[in-house]
Amino acid sequence: MLFNRKTRPIFIYAAFVIVIGAALYHWLEGWSWLDSLYFVVITLTTIGYGDLSPTTPATKLITIFYSINGIVLLLMLFDVIRTLRGWEINGAKKNAKEQNDR
Repeated sequence: MLFNRKTRPIFIYAAFVIVIGAALYHWLEGWSWLDSLYFVVITLTTIGYGDLSPTTPATKLITIFYSINGIVLLLMLFDVIRTLRGWEINGAKKNAKEQNDR
């Protein structure tokens, strides 16, 4: 996936978002690098265990951005997997309709 020129930007974007988020939480909340990385990944994947939570207004706003961005990022990654596997949404509907017409 990383060697495909079409998908590389999405993975670079995902890595960029994770690294920047971990740095922001490390700096603004004073968390360890591991805790910051853990929080960013848990937030981006929309799991949200609740064991870490932002305490300042700035980090609460950043968390809102990261939560919404996480959903978009997951959808982009799922679309990359769908594309690489050759799954066509419209093609599947067309094939199903053709089989029903037979």
